[in-house]
Amino acid sequence: MPELPTLELPEDPKLVQNITHFARALRRAGLPVGPGRVTDAIRAVAAAGFSSRQDFYWALHACFVSRPEHRRVFAQVFRLYWRDPRFLEHMMAAMLPAIRGVQEERAAKPAEKRAAEALLDGANQAAEPPEMAEEGSEIELDASLTMSSEERLRNLDFEQMSTEEVAAAKRVLAKMTLPVSPLITRRLQPAVQGARADWRRTMRLASRNGGEICSIAKAERRKRWPNLVVLCDISGSMSQYSRMVLHFLHAVANSKGQGWARVYGFTFGTRLTNITRHLATRDVDAALAAAGAEAQDWEGGTRIGACLHEFNRDWSRRVLGQGAVVLLITDGLDRDDPDTLSHEMQRLHLSARRLIWLNPLLRWGEFAPKAQGIRAMLPHVDSFRAGHTIASLEDLAEAFAQQKDKGEHERLMALL
Repeated sequence: MPELPTLELPEDPKLVQNITHFARALRRAGLPVGPGRVTDAIRAVAAAGFSSRQDFYWALHACFVSRPEHRRVFAQVFRLYWRDPRFLEHMMAAMLPAIRGVQEERAAKPAEKRAAEALLDGANQAAEPPEMAEEGSEIELDASLTMSSEERLRNLDFEQMSTEEVAAAKRVLAKMTLPVSPLITRRLQPAVQGARADWRRTMRLASRNGGEICSIAKAERRKRWPNLVVLCDISGSMSQYSRMVLHFLHAVANSKGQGWARVYGFTFGTRLTNITRHLATRDVDAALAAAGAEAQDWEGGTRIGACLHEFNRDWSRRVLGQGAVVLLITDGLDRDDPDTLSHEMQRLHLSARRLIWLNPLLRWGEFAPKAQGIRAMLPHVDSFRAGHTIASLEDLAEAFAQQKDKGEHERLMALL
């Protein structure tokens, strides 16, 4: 077996250790960095030298960056790890926006929080190993009143989460899926194991053989995949829930194999904003930063009826064809004319195959449809569900899988 070539390391071992730790930070931030790339990076730095800061940057960039969406994350981690003498303060400011001082000097750039979380991961953990217990001694653990942190995170209200819990919830939402079953159409397509005979195709094949039928062609019904249209309320009462739902929506829009033909995203507060093109960005921080910059009414007032009127007038015919499913995320607290809101909800309901309403107010066990906006909207939805926790978003998949799932709709309709 031929011997593997030896790796010639630079004379200073601290540089090799720093490159290794830098690669670990990139891996925590989401870049696919393995041992092979670390070895290539050390070789590249040894060959190019590290006297020039620009050469050092591009040597590591060539080894660790393989996709366009990774460039911004790499640049942020590199700036915080190698170049900025106040990188710790910048990282703390990016992690905790409530801290005054550094965060007020400049706005956090996209992917900066991911870089800060990657570099500060484990910084406060003790490095000393635990002391060994003496032989024969027993270790007693009090397991009463304990709960799995993962289970607690799944059932914790988005509005009650701390900064660390929000970051953990976003990582969970980034891995969630929302699969959908295809729609069976009336049109036929050729199939070897089809359930019905295709007589027209059989006759065409027989005409090539002098009118003799040698075999019967089979066919099956053609499948079609629907669109998913998400209308998300970004008013002041919905801002925290909207941020988490948009993280989930970004994961659905960028996950392949779930069955959706296309995912459309709209935000509304006092006006309607189309953020579909921003959801196509692979980096979730950059996507939501661009969507937030375009939606100027973030954390403002609410005009649900006017925004639904704009959607029905300008976008309904474009995106609601082919059996589209509409996901409406709002608390329904609207002060406009309830008759106008009811009319626009009826138009939206008739244009979509299914209309599912997620309302975070269902977190209250004694919730009742008393607000005039909720009373106007409720009769025109197919399913009414909660949307305030990770578990409620996971249960949303059941609403798409079961066509007859209505959630809390029938119970609340009885209270009207």
